[in-house]
Amino acid sequence: MRGSATTPHRATRRVFGTLAGTALLLPLLGAAPEQPADSAAGLQQAFAAAAAEYHVPQSVLLGVSYLQSRWDGHAGAPSVTGGYGPMHLTDARSALASAPHHSEGTEDARGDSARAALLPDRKVPQAGEVPARLETLPKAAELSGLSAEDLRTDPAANVAGGAALLAAAQKELGEPLSEDPADWYGAVARFSGADDSGTAAAYADDVYDVLRTGEARTTDAGQRIALAARPDLVPDTAQLARAGLRKPKAGATECPRTVSCEWIPAPYEQFGDNDYGNHDLGDRPASQSIKYIVIHDTEGAWEGVLNLVQDPTYVSWNYSLRSTDGHIAQHVKAKDVAWHAGNWYINAKSIGLEHEGFLANPDAWYTEAMYRSSARLVKYLSAKYGIPLDRQHILGHDTVPGPTTATIPGMHTDPGPYWDWRHYFELLGRPIRATAPQQGGLVTIRPDYATNQPQYTGCVTSGRPCAAHGSSEVRLYSAPDENSALITDIGRGGRPPTTDVNDLSSRVSTGQQYAVAGRDGDWTAIWYLGQKAWFRNPAGNRTAVNAAGLVITPKKGLDSVPVYGRAYPEASAYPAGVPAQAVSPLPYKVLKDQRYVVGDKVPGEYYYAVTFATDSHKVVVGKDLYYEIQYGHRVAFVRAADVDVKLSLTR
Repeated sequence: MRGSATTPHRATRRVFGTLAGTALLLPLLGAAPEQPADSAAGLQQAFAAAAAEYHVPQSVLLGVSYLQSRWDGHAGAPSVTGGYGPMHLTDARSALASAPHHSEGTEDARGDSARAALLPDRKVPQAGEVPARLETLPKAAELSGLSAEDLRTDPAANVAGGAALLAAAQKELGEPLSEDPADWYGAVARFSGADDSGTAAAYADDVYDVLRTGEARTTDAGQRIALAARPDLVPDTAQLARAGLRKPKAGATECPRTVSCEWIPAPYEQFGDNDYGNHDLGDRPASQSIKYIVIHDTEGAWEGVLNLVQDPTYVSWNYSLRSTDGHIAQHVKAKDVAWHAGNWYINAKSIGLEHEGFLANPDAWYTEAMYRSSARLVKYLSAKYGIPLDRQHILGHDTVPGPTTATIPGMHTDPGPYWDWRHYFELLGRPIRATAPQQGGLVTIRPDYATNQPQYTGCVTSGRPCAAHGSSEVRLYSAPDENSALITDIGRGGRPPTTDVNDLSSRVSTGQQYAVAGRDGDWTAIWYLGQKAWFRNPAGNRTAVNAAGLVITPKKGLDSVPVYGRAYPEASAYPAGVPAQAVSPLPYKVLKDQRYVVGDKVPGEYYYAVTFATDSHKVVVGKDLYYEIQYGHRVAFVRAADVDVKLSLTR
């Protein structure tokens, strides 16, 4: 009934009338029923009202909403797929689109100077027919009589629209509007918008996991929402067979059983003048270990990005993750080497995950469904390949170092300051905590995501402020004063530091660890890019917690040691037929008495793979050893022969 100017208004009044009628009947409600949804208890009441209006169990409504948005409203801003409000009702007209991030800047995704750079210049293809999962808001408007505008901006209306969708799905399945949450499995699966049974089932399983464990949190609007645990709840999963969904594409995917995963292979093909793409065949982990997982965002929408990864002339990554429901597509086997990180050493030892999203759109939020699906995949890969769950091994694309000096300015910066690393590591089962008493020798960056809102610029227009938003990152200064200069990164070719959303010169990210260089009241200094860098760390609102661990420092008698962007072997390690690769230092140094946190100790290693035929491919391992360190915003490497390793407990 979108064409009616008066019906939506009547429907809105009906929602709030039901609020008053049900407030006294439900145990989780504690405020006056006439309060609107943006008041202290209004959203909890809105769930109760919508549940009563559409005869959907309130717990089911709360569980679905939690998996979509963690009950946040994001001030009416759309998600990366044009989803609005606590129920993530999608409106394809609002979905964002852009160039995929591998097409931006000068970064060569393969990152191997032994082979000509592959710099794809592609735009995300225009999608054809809009999938149903991106048009749930118009359908909710038709079912509820609420206007599209109200569904986008009014949390109570948004919840009511979600309840209407669930009730409609239940009826379409021929199921009664039961009061028992166990009877709603099929409708919950359909709510995901997935067109295949695997994704729908994984989504519904996640919702029922939330129902069994319960949840409680304060939303981004400052409201406390609670969902009581039902540990004995067993849903009727047989309903899914009647949902009319396709089976996922067959293929031997490498995913945990707890996620939905299908095989959409990237091509290994020869083309043009003896060129090939879009990845290299390998034999990992038998031939070389897998040390890293790299987190990316796509800068493009799902359907278009999938088209690109299937193009042999483009680049590749191992997995793509969809925002609406957490669905995963695998493209490259773990044994093979995808071209994604801009650093061949990291590519040869990593697995790349692309998440549907956009770095420079702070309000284009990620769903809880995608965060959870990604965390389950990473935990699975971590266990399978022995990858530690820390920020030295779970890298953002923005923390991958440039392999050479010339490549540093063009390295990519995704997933950016709006990826919630703190929540992500909680989902990984490795929450970021203090590991040392007060005045420890190290700090782990850990601001409160919601309240930590450093000002960024350049999200829409260069130099113009971005929308205020929570962030995982903390800004660094040259002195304990916010009016002092920002930290300069000499690797950026002399460009002065800025607050641009893509300028990493003077920022640290949640989970990263640094050696303490000093303290001054509410300020803490760390060693960063060869400098003493200061950040605010007040006692009442800590942006970092104390830690202890191993650090490197130049060997006695050395004033400085070089820093590298890749851990390559010494020249004598290369066999005949494999050209020795330069062990080229970056423009950075570790100076005398400075300390940097150790992430790993690794041998120099190079995977020679520059031809389509694999008979010449070789893994070269040297005798030189390297330490991976947290040097600036990005990780880096130093030769073990140049440094001493110490345990830093206190300062």
